[in-house]
Amino acid sequence: MADHMELSMESGGGGRPPSTPQISLVALFLACMVAGGVQYGWALQLSLLTPYVQTLGIPHALTSVMWLCGPIAGLIVQPCVGLSSDKCGSPLGRRRPFILSGCIVISISVIIVGFSSDIGYALGDTKEDCKDYTGPRYRAAGAFILGFWLLDFSNNTVQGPARALMADLSGKHGPSAANAIFVSWMAIGNVLGYSSGSTDKWHEWFPALQTRACCEACANLKAAFLVAVIFLGFSTAVTMIFAKETPLDPEVAKQGEGEATGPLAVFKGLKNLPAGMPQVLIVTGLTWLSWFPFILFDTDWMGREIYHGRPDGSPAEIAAFQEGVRQGAFGLLLNSVLLGISSFMIEPMCRKLGPRTVWVASQVLVCIAMALVAILGAWSLGDFGGNVQDAAATEKGLKTSALVLFVFLGLPFAVLCSVPFAVTAQLAASKGGGQGLCTGILNISIVTPQMIVAIGAGPWDELFGKGNIPAFALASVFAFASAVAGTIMLPKMSKSSFRSVSMGGGH
Repeated sequence: MADHMELSMESGGGGRPPSTPQISLVALFLACMVAGGVQYGWALQLSLLTPYVQTLGIPHALTSVMWLCGPIAGLIVQPCVGLSSDKCGSPLGRRRPFILSGCIVISISVIIVGFSSDIGYALGDTKEDCKDYTGPRYRAAGAFILGFWLLDFSNNTVQGPARALMADLSGKHGPSAANAIFVSWMAIGNVLGYSSGSTDKWHEWFPALQTRACCEACANLKAAFLVAVIFLGFSTAVTMIFAKETPLDPEVAKQGEGEATGPLAVFKGLKNLPAGMPQVLIVTGLTWLSWFPFILFDTDWMGREIYHGRPDGSPAEIAAFQEGVRQGAFGLLLNSVLLGISSFMIEPMCRKLGPRTVWVASQVLVCIAMALVAILGAWSLGDFGGNVQDAAATEKGLKTSALVLFVFLGLPFAVLCSVPFAVTAQLAASKGGGQGLCTGILNISIVTPQMIVAIGAGPWDELFGKGNIPAFALASVFAFASAVAGTIMLPKMSKSSFRSVSMGGGH
């Protein structure tokens, strides 16, 4: 692969994408606002829903299976939507129709999740007051899982076109500026979402949300998700206004008629990947294997291992668990602040050191951090260092250390959210476009590790009987493997061209 990749869109064959008017950096920032709206709900989903579903009767060992919806949706939906948006001839443009429809479905699914306890109550779950009843509520769990799966499918409908839209609009500002804006909106959404998840005052501000089926913790979740719907609606409207897309030429759109569609077309596209892309897919897969245990179980780990609580235990254990979840959400809030700040450091670092070095170095940090997460959890549970549960000063130090780790991981997470996509955009540009398809195929290397973690994390943890700790230990191993693989396999890219390659999408 050539080191210097300043290639124009005209180098690609098979028809050109529509030319997009140049927009200012401010307009580009506003055009990406939908990413913040989606991320707001995603942050709530990550921080609150694994702990919450356990209160409905789903055992801890099975909660990871619930997250299978994400990789299945990503494996099927995002590549197909990415390919379809490359060829979409709607008057609204190629990306905005998918963004708008996906956000409507997200809003519906979020309401189902937030009101799942009330839906279960209406469908025949126990009529006992939630203050007195702590047993399973399977109809509520069913409604929750339905909304949860629908939410992940609609999230994946939006994410690919939203990133491809930034590629289409970036123009003179370059791929790294576009990715920095995208990651910044993710950070803003995370800050808002995790701050909403870390407060326990929603039920006081909106007392009408409490019902016989939905007590304080449930009402807090319900209110936070309703606010997420409002923010998503506003951010979608802003994106629809400021993202001025030029509709695809009807003649170009017709060229795709009669071609293979759906998953068949996606896998057909695998044969035409740009040079270096297969290696990027492998390293991306290993990288996400090291991240998903933390992404899925971070607040649950804080509630169980660090605060020694249980979602289905005694009142004191439930209170300790909820406090740990809130502190975990607060740590993720601070993590997101660092993520937002770090996102503007990624381009200078990549231009100075090269994207491969930045990517590998971030995974070395993840390797160390995940090992420390496992060590802190084991120490807190008294596996070594004496019975620290009776040592108030030591326990306080462990809680503080856990919070610091949550925050620190914002730096490598900024790399994770930016560099693989920027590298993919450059490789796609070298072939003359197809941003939607390349982004969708990259997503396969993200969702496959999530599927592995979702299926394997529960049995893996049960095998050792140590809660979330074994999954974090294995995550450290995968982080080391991804660093080694990245050093050997990632293509060498010109430092100076990291910003200058056009991210315009191909049809």
